[in-house]
Amino acid sequence: MTAADFLPPTKDLDDLAAAAKGCQGCDLFRDADQTVFGEGARSATMMLVGEQPGDQEDRTGRPFVGPAGRLLDKALPERGKRRIHQTPTRTEVVACRPWLFAELEAVNPDVVVLLGATAAKALLGNDFRLTAHRQEALRLPGGDDVPPVDPTVVATVHPSSILRGPQERRDEAFQALVDDLRFAAGLLPNR
Repeated sequence: MTAADFLPPTKDLDDLAAAAKGCQGCDLFRDADQTVFGEGARSATMMLVGEQPGDQEDRTGRPFVGPAGRLLDKALPERGKRRIHQTPTRTEVVACRPWLFAELEAVNPDVVVLLGATAAKALLGNDFRLTAHRQEALRLPGGDDVPPVDPTVVATVHPSSILRGPQERRDEAFQALVDDLRFAAGLLPNR
């Protein structure tokens, strides 16, 4: 079985979130306390896509609530078990893509910000190099396995990489993340 076998027939976010809780399409569910599904407005114009949930996200069931989430909150333009965070395997990323695609289709944002190489490779392909494409407006590749949406895509670092990086470079790295997020916000249509 794959994650696609657990997807509900609708693209309603509540239905997707409920169905995701029972997903056993890969081995990630074995060590997790719970599913961490996206949060935010159903009609959001910008969507942030991160990596595999960390310890605090797994415990609360909410995205971006740990140290990296607090850093992300600071960087954004206005508006029981302990595990060491590990980058998900390519198999795990591919296994979870149907959930990401379903959520993208349900929300249909104008701009998608990919936080980190894992998120970028999940949507733009395994050969994608984040550092070569910062502050660049991108598009999702075509194909049968991508959602039928066409947001502008921006790739930047994951906030956790700033926290893991050398202390003396954190201010510079943080400012680069802020600049990338401002660039993404500037791509939003005026409403």
